[in-house]
Amino acid sequence: MEVALHRPPVRGDRPARRPGARVHGGHPRERQGPDPRLHRQQQRDHAGDAAVQGPGQAAALGRRRPDAVGPQLPRCALRAAGPHGRRAAALRAPGRQRAGSGAVLSRRGLLAGSAAAASALLAGCGSVARQSGLVPGTGASAPRVAEPASPVAGLTGAEYQWARTAWRYLENNTDYDTGLVNGTDRGPLFTAWNAADAIAATIAGHELQIIDAREFDLRLSRLLGFLATMDLSQGKLPNKAYNAVSGKMVGFDNRPDDIGWSAVDIGRLLLWLRIAGQRHPRFGEYADKAVLRWTLCDVIDPCGVLQGSARFDGRLARYQEGRLGYEQLAASGYAAWGVEAGRSTALPPLATANIHGLPLRYDARDPRTSGAQAPVLTMPFVLAGIELGWHTPDGQEGMRPLAEQVYRVQEERWRRERQVTARSDYQLREAPYVVLDSVYASGYAWNTIAGDGSGHERLALVSTRAAFGLWALWPGDYANALVENVRYLHDPDRGWFEGRFEQGGGPNTLITLSTNAALLEILLFKAAGVLYRQDASRSGYFQVQTGDPFNRIGRCWPGEREACTAAGAAAG
Repeated sequence: MEVALHRPPVRGDRPARRPGARVHGGHPRERQGPDPRLHRQQQRDHAGDAAVQGPGQAAALGRRRPDAVGPQLPRCALRAAGPHGRRAAALRAPGRQRAGSGAVLSRRGLLAGSAAAASALLAGCGSVARQSGLVPGTGASAPRVAEPASPVAGLTGAEYQWARTAWRYLENNTDYDTGLVNGTDRGPLFTAWNAADAIAATIAGHELQIIDAREFDLRLSRLLGFLATMDLSQGKLPNKAYNAVSGKMVGFDNRPDDIGWSAVDIGRLLLWLRIAGQRHPRFGEYADKAVLRWTLCDVIDPCGVLQGSARFDGRLARYQEGRLGYEQLAASGYAAWGVEAGRSTALPPLATANIHGLPLRYDARDPRTSGAQAPVLTMPFVLAGIELGWHTPDGQEGMRPLAEQVYRVQEERWRRERQVTARSDYQLREAPYVVLDSVYASGYAWNTIAGDGSGHERLALVSTRAAFGLWALWPGDYANALVENVRYLHDPDRGWFEGRFEQGGGPNTLITLSTNAALLEILLFKAAGVLYRQDASRSGYFQVQTGDPFNRIGRCWPGEREACTAAGAAAG
């Protein structure tokens, strides 16, 4: 029976974070820089330093002893600086000695506090320090403070700060020995889909000028190094889950286990390994070497049908995997490496629903007979637009009109009902753990279900990543309403929340890698355009190895795959 269809995997028994699972990463503010041990040494060496960062330049204050007398800030500047700035100023006050290790501030806190205080001083405090916006004693409105400039062309200052907030997640949740990133905040479960997220976020972090070339190189090198050496399910393919601290294969309960592979997760990882090699060619050889370890014979058949595996009664069994949206996105990853994937990049049999007078095409495969839910979700169409421009590597363009329909019916609901809508799959801390918050599913519009098909109407959510994705791809009044709804759903030190519940407006405060990585790549798309380059050269280590007829490796890569002989067979 089919049990998986898209990413995140639809499994009701998969928690976002299991009770008792090992937590790694410590307090968010303790995990900064390319290596936490180096960071702690920097804290000891430079605890007396502060910096004021300006557009295009940085001026570092001279190094001082912790008990040296520093510049005294007026009260209004201290208020503007916030708690970090007040603590930094207190450490420099006359007669104050630095306490033990508990009084050491993070460099990020010092930078933030000093920059805010400097801004207040330069503006004479006044309108900067006062949230009311009134000039004292006059009742008149003060001029608005200019938004901080963005160093990235194509992004506003606010948008750049959104990206920096998303990057906080990577700072807090990277294990610097394995290079892996927790799938949820301080929850050390990592999947092949998370590997794609981590690569996407790392590339975006560098290209958006959040991290420098050295940190980018170290982060991506560690990720690729892990992928080139990790244990494989059945010795063939990436396991469905790994522990982010040990790097070992685990089940979704974080206990050591080989639980099979997800064809959809692997497909998106393949796509991002190809994007990494395109955008940063020095890593292309190492991405090639990682994927050449994998045996594709069992994960995608000669006609391009995706096949996942799972353990049943102690044995691994295969099943067709993927439904409309995630199926085409994942298949594009295989096609990007020259693997025949036409059966899955092409659209499956479709039916049409009418929602608010607008047509919506959906996957006609019946979950009652196939065993897999077939919801219409926003995120696969958003990711296909941002990563591929809705144009698969093998030339399929059928997702573009479907993506337009997914956007239009949600916009129309907002116009008619004034209900802000951005429906997609997301994660919860408690059962059912993964929610399929659908535009259409199981015969109903706006149907919120779990992987087993059970209804959960109260869990309908305005998805943060879906809202930002729709905003980036379809700018306009509705896009602005979406962003206004979700722009404050974050913790500045930890990252973006999953979203806001439609019923009552409360936040789903779970913080995940998939949402924060999506924010980063959405903002990179806004600044730089479609991320996969259709016309990029495919010459490299991979092509040399697979193009030699006398060096067949027996893993069903291009050049050694059987021809498709079942063109008329149903895909699933």
